[in-house]
Amino acid sequence: MIYSVRGKLIHKEQSLAVVECGGVGYACRTTLSTLSKLGENGSECFLYTYMHVREDAVELFGFVSQQELNCFRMLLSVSGVGPKAALAILSDTTPENFALNVATGDYKAFTKTKGVGPKLAQRVVLELKDKITNEQLTSGVTGISEISTAVSSGGNQGEAISALVVLGYSQAEAASIITKLDPSMSVEDLIKNALKKIAASM
Repeated sequence: MIYSVRGKLIHKEQSLAVVECGGVGYACRTTLSTLSKLGENGSECFLYTYMHVREDAVELFGFVSQQELNCFRMLLSVSGVGPKAALAILSDTTPENFALNVATGDYKAFTKTKGVGPKLAQRVVLELKDKITNEQLTSGVTGISEISTAVSSGGNQGEAISALVVLGYSQAEAASIITKLDPSMSVEDLIKNALKKIAASM
């Protein structure tokens, strides 16, 4: 099993980066996010890798971060999700937002990816929610369990999140803001303060 590759980037195109190590060029399928973080041809690069073995092919996948690789592996564990769909999903989001969308049940965020319909998106959330909240796979996201609890348990925070969703914000966006506020606030105050934070960040 190849854990990682380090070497000279000799070619890149959509969904593919070729890294030369010891005179051998390793073709790594990858995400648009990873490609955007790689330098120009001729520069040194490092990729965490995953080898996917099928009856008719052996493919290597590469990622700039351990978190993105972890997300890829988890997506492959979902029934109906293959490498192509997993790369497409991760090309449209970051590991942090991926974890938030799963933890908060925001399956609609995944339907924005071409080829991912509502049924598959719901399956991703259903099959990965417990894994995400238990493992907190992305080091860049803190409080995943708290966010998931706030969404599912109702109460003032749950109502405030629902209100923001009605206003057009995604469940993940609403939850990430509301859970940073004082949970003893009234629903009205939670919404007001959340909207202030959103306005300040724009």
